[in-house]
Amino acid sequence: MLVISYTFVTITQNVLLMTKSRIDTIAENLIAIHPLLYKSLSKQLRTKTSITPGGMFVLGRLKRHGVLSMSDIGKCLSMPKPHVTVIVDKLIEEGFVERMSDPNDRRIINISLTDKGLANFEYFKLVISETLKSKLLLLSEGELEILSPASQQVKDILISILSKE
Repeated sequence: MLVISYTFVTITQNVLLMTKSRIDTIAENLIAIHPLLYKSLSKQLRTKTSITPGGMFVLGRLKRHGVLSMSDIGKCLSMPKPHVTVIVDKLIEEGFVERMSDPNDRRIINISLTDKGLANFEYFKLVISETLKSKLLLLSEGELEILSPASQQVKDILISILSKE
């Protein structure tokens, strides 16, 4: 009985070590993806606009959620409120967003996307998409066959685990 217990514990420990090693590798790979994409795509975007990547993230959140308070933008993007304020002020200067007082609480300032902001966000998204597509055209058919389902799986898994926060 003791031998069976010891064997079970050893197998369990080995599985946990393999799982930890696998999780470490996955985390490193996912962390490496963002800077690779960011560097390539943001360079292309900077040639087309003065909007910073942070500004793009704010525009994207507003497109998805509609009207948000400054605090809510900060929470969505994990940014401190003073940083959000600087980004939003630049977006207001460009005419991409506007401030609105909350009718229920005058202390709250809400931010909404303007028509110009929406049009420019869609244009910037198109520029980024076209840049990425041009990079993907450099891949072989075999690499595309691997990347297509893999990218969908990564997206689905990330949406699943990140929505549990």
